[in-house]
Amino acid sequence: MHKLFDLIKKKTLTFHPLVWALLFGTFISRAGFFMSIPFLGIYLHEIKGYDNAITGAILGVSFFISTFASFLGGAWSDRFGRFPVMIFSMFVWAMVFIGLILANEIWQFFLLNALSGFCRSLFEPTARALLVDVTTPDKRIDVFNIRYFAINIGGAIGPLVGLSLGSSKNPMTFLITAIIYFICGVLLIICKSKFTTSENNITPTEKFTLKSIMRIIAADKVFRFFLIGNIFTTGAYAQLDTTLSQYLGTKHVSIYSILFAANAITILLLQFPIVKIMKKHQPLTALKIGSFLFALGILGFAFSNSMILLVLSIILFTVGEILCFIIGDVLISDIAPKHLRGAYFGAAGLQFIGQSAGAMIGGLLLSILGINNGILIFGILSLLTLSAYPFFQFGQTLLTNDLSFHQNTKMSK
Repeated sequence: MHKLFDLIKKKTLTFHPLVWALLFGTFISRAGFFMSIPFLGIYLHEIKGYDNAITGAILGVSFFISTFASFLGGAWSDRFGRFPVMIFSMFVWAMVFIGLILANEIWQFFLLNALSGFCRSLFEPTARALLVDVTTPDKRIDVFNIRYFAINIGGAIGPLVGLSLGSSKNPMTFLITAIIYFICGVLLIICKSKFTTSENNITPTEKFTLKSIMRIIAADKVFRFFLIGNIFTTGAYAQLDTTLSQYLGTKHVSIYSILFAANAITILLLQFPIVKIMKKHQPLTALKIGSFLFALGILGFAFSNSMILLVLSIILFTVGEILCFIIGDVLISDIAPKHLRGAYFGAAGLQFIGQSAGAMIGGLLLSILGINNGILIFGILSLLTLSAYPFFQFGQTLLTNDLSFHQNTKMSK
């Protein structure tokens, strides 16, 4: 672990100072988010007294809005600049969490959680685009590698802090999250005043209409194949949080906890070595390998009678997660035109349609086939995951055989 942090320190010191600020902001904002949001469902159900259906709908609206509004956030960042969009999202997000303390009506919680999803759709693609703006191509894989590490550390620390503060019963933890987001907004203002120089290359360029941006991205066949493939891989990732937990049930909650811990440990131990190895290969090659390992890991979930096989499966699953989610950002940074990076990262948010679809399909299979047909259930889910492979292959073929095609497509209007 000591060597791991030494590596992070060494890599970080070679980045633009703004990268360091964004990575730190990513860590504390994710920790703040996960300190409160995972407990919102319990708060709504047990403290506010809403039934499970209403609570689920309130929680779900955030993901729905975030998925379909991410394109708008990315496009705005290309048109109005990275900093204005991020600063706006941080301050509005802070107000959302203050609102959660004051809210008493169902419609208010719906509105606030929808706004939370909207702020996320503004901030995430814009921050990723800014990281690319200030990072040379040879260092981008390291940036996204450390960013993913920061996200996972924040996601691990946040719930533990929230649990210790009693977030499920104490809405004042929302205030702490609001303060964190407010501080992030202030830090972004400071960064804007300090780093708005020509070296950043982050000033707004030619102003495209939303319609013209959509047309350019839709014409990009490589990106289209990547996006379709990623819909299947995000659907695969959803199985860990949804189908697997239902399959194991409350009788095996300890096993499920062990698998979650194994997922986190695997990320911490293998993330940097795996990404270092994959630097030697094309991004779409890594994505193909990742989709295959995702599928193999999901198939292994059927063997719940063997703890060894389950742990091995979660390791394979996690390696697939590392490859698909880190290298995917690198691919976008490679193929997106400089003036449309925000829009590309925003459009990539559509891949999370797969997360909702994956959860629904898994639940449907459990309902129709029954809990005793694990091999069939996870076999079908594994095949669906493998459907990503040919789309990644199609994209790689285009890049390999006709590089000029992609360049012409990107710059057309």
